[in-house]
Amino acid sequence: MNNQTMAERDLDVIWHPCTQMKDHEFLPMIPIKSGSGVYLEDYESNRYIDAISSWWVNIFGHSNPRINDAVKAQLDTLEHVILAGFTHEQVVRLSERLVKLTPEGLTRCFYADNGSSAVEVALKMSYHYHKNRGEERPIFVSLKNSYHGETIGALSVGDVELYKETYAPLLIRSIQTAVPKDQSEASAFEAALALEELFKERGSEIAAFIVEPLVQGAGYMHMYNARYLVEARRICDAYGIHLIADEVMVGFGRTGTLFAVEQAAITPDYICLSKGLTGGYLPLSVVLTTDEVYQAFYCDYDLNKAFLHSHSYTGNALACAAANATLDIFEEDDVIEKNKLSSAYIAQKLKRFESLEQVGSVRQTGMIAAVELQGFDPHDRIGLKVYKYGLERGVLLRPLGHIIYFMPPYVITTEEIDVMMDTAYEAIKTL
Repeated sequence: MNNQTMAERDLDVIWHPCTQMKDHEFLPMIPIKSGSGVYLEDYESNRYIDAISSWWVNIFGHSNPRINDAVKAQLDTLEHVILAGFTHEQVVRLSERLVKLTPEGLTRCFYADNGSSAVEVALKMSYHYHKNRGEERPIFVSLKNSYHGETIGALSVGDVELYKETYAPLLIRSIQTAVPKDQSEASAFEAALALEELFKERGSEIAAFIVEPLVQGAGYMHMYNARYLVEARRICDAYGIHLIADEVMVGFGRTGTLFAVEQAAITPDYICLSKGLTGGYLPLSVVLTTDEVYQAFYCDYDLNKAFLHSHSYTGNALACAAANATLDIFEEDDVIEKNKLSSAYIAQKLKRFESLEQVGSVRQTGMIAAVELQGFDPHDRIGLKVYKYGLERGVLLRPLGHIIYFMPPYVITTEEIDVMMDTAYEAIKTL
């Protein structure tokens, strides 16, 4: 088998996500045969550094032996069981650990199987909570430039125009408020004032405010100060509005702490987790919430008050085994401290980009770094040019438009960081 044969078979039958399929008339499809550590290998033995963790999910490298062993062991015991009326060791253990690891007060775990679904769970749960208390609050608030997924509810509270405008007639009611314009405290306070003004005007109609803490992923890796989260928590409390932390991307160490909200020392009413939860192995997501929310649904049999939301693979045993192995690695390997060293090295490498005339700005939060290009027409598709340049030199970069970003697995070495960032630097120089 070679790359061309596999690519031809693929293009005969598969419609790929976030892809204009016509591009593959000139852009080669890359069939991957195997993965190991930060590398992906195709059918012709070409290797690529996975600089984006395969859409931000892979945190401890491909084919990690410890996660592999955990999934294999679970496979011989139990692959899956319905989580309604039944339970199993892996999901109980995972839930106990997540309750201990997340901010104090988050005591109940509700499982789904991807980040968008977790957001849907949190939105529905928040609306239904208020309804059970006799209040009709049909509106959600999110930040401008935000992204929360692509199911209908998640898409509704996002604000990436490319994703949202086509489906506008299908979306639920939401309002977008100003996002802090940069990483300064001053811009955090400025945006918080706008949020408070909105809540003064419409607070009684609003169920929840949902944010991506510290970094807006698909929103071009826009970053802001943790002070905004402190103020958002205070303002939500004042108006009886839930705060939902969408940590699907930023959770599990990406921002420098295990969870991004730790940097604001707050507890949200809901935290949505996925992606790195299983180390990037298997689909799994979870929403953690408070006993106050849980008790609003706890009653004698009443279908109107019960939270009737389910997924067939809720709490899947194999995925939970991968998640428990992932948490084992965090506990045993001092991952957060080691990431600080990698982050510092990435910061050093990032400074070099500032001298390029094609670069408007650079920014970083923990293990997430971004280079913003300037002076290009969107129709130039400069991101595609950087992507192709990287593949030809063994680095998987997948820019967000004019944003070249780095979000590698945590097991990346300094030598591999050199290759990753030097390749991006040379790619930008050629533009």
